[in-house]
Amino acid sequence: MLLKQTVDGIGELDRNAMAQARERMDNLIKPPGSLGQLEQIAVKLAGITGNPRPRIGKRSVIVMAGDHGVVEEGVSAAPQDVTWQMLPAFVNGVAGIGVLARHAGASITVVDIGVAADVDIPGVQKRRVRSGTGNIANGPAMTREDAVAALETGIDVALAEIERGATLLALGDMGIGNTTPSSAILAALGGYSATEVTGRGTMINDEVLERKRRAVDRALEVNRPDPADGLDVLSKVGGLEIAGLAGVVLACASRRVPVLVDGFITGAAALIAAAIAPGAKQFMLASHLSGEPGHRLMLELLDLEPLLYMGMRLGEGTGAALAMHIVEAACRVLDEMVTFQEAGVMDLEEEKLLKND
Repeated sequence: MLLKQTVDGIGELDRNAMAQARERMDNLIKPPGSLGQLEQIAVKLAGITGNPRPRIGKRSVIVMAGDHGVVEEGVSAAPQDVTWQMLPAFVNGVAGIGVLARHAGASITVVDIGVAADVDIPGVQKRRVRSGTGNIANGPAMTREDAVAALETGIDVALAEIERGATLLALGDMGIGNTTPSSAILAALGGYSATEVTGRGTMINDEVLERKRRAVDRALEVNRPDPADGLDVLSKVGGLEIAGLAGVVLACASRRVPVLVDGFITGAAALIAAAIAPGAKQFMLASHLSGEPGHRLMLELLDLEPLLYMGMRLGEGTGAALAMHIVEAACRVLDEMVTFQEAGVMDLEEEKLLKND
């Protein structure tokens, strides 16, 4: 089974490559640690790739689209048809992710993994597992078999991008109502209440926010997802695009390719991937801290530090695309700066030794 093969293929970070990267970074013509997170990113990328001087080449954003039966509970300000109506804008590069991915030099792969409407949009991969999830406030989102199929779809899409030369992947999402299952996933895996994890999503008022919280509470009560079983949580309170993106994370981890997590929805996917394969966390980078309140809790569970604090909450992979510049900058610093020895400059330690003599 593709899922098992992928999980079994996830290893550890290359500690030797990290040690070499750290030694070089500490000897570049700057005070040690003076470039902050750039230094940490570069060393982590060395561990992910096994290359002490990692480089970023082709980059890709994978946007998964799916619909959610829980919109029946009135948890969203937008109608469900907006999910499929947005897809041409993604493909044509005129949505937010199109602009920012183009700016980052990244390709976009758009996948219909669970859109409710039966649409055929040129440029969108039609990999639909089913037409939307069930209403999690009344029962499970999908069967366990559907969850596995969606995970494996994400794995397959990511592996294809990697085979085409992608060296950095980013997660993007589209699905009206998807902050509700994401909140339920966070509550289930983190042991939080609906109030702690449920935010406003897109433009909702107090009345709709209260409906969302009630829907999350009912989803947890009705389905009783097992926090020790990531696949159980996914199938009971998750989403198809969340499952597909979790598969992307697992594929990246198995192939030692860094993957940028975007905001709240992709954070839920990252949580599912980590619940299925805890080692997958090592291969993730958190692009930014979303304006959605539960996102900080997600990143704490994943032990990830966001690269950007921009107050963004659009989704689509926009924060991840923006962070691609930071990731490349980290690699360039490590590779293109010179050491004190290479530059013929005396470092601070040498200066101290000479003074002591």
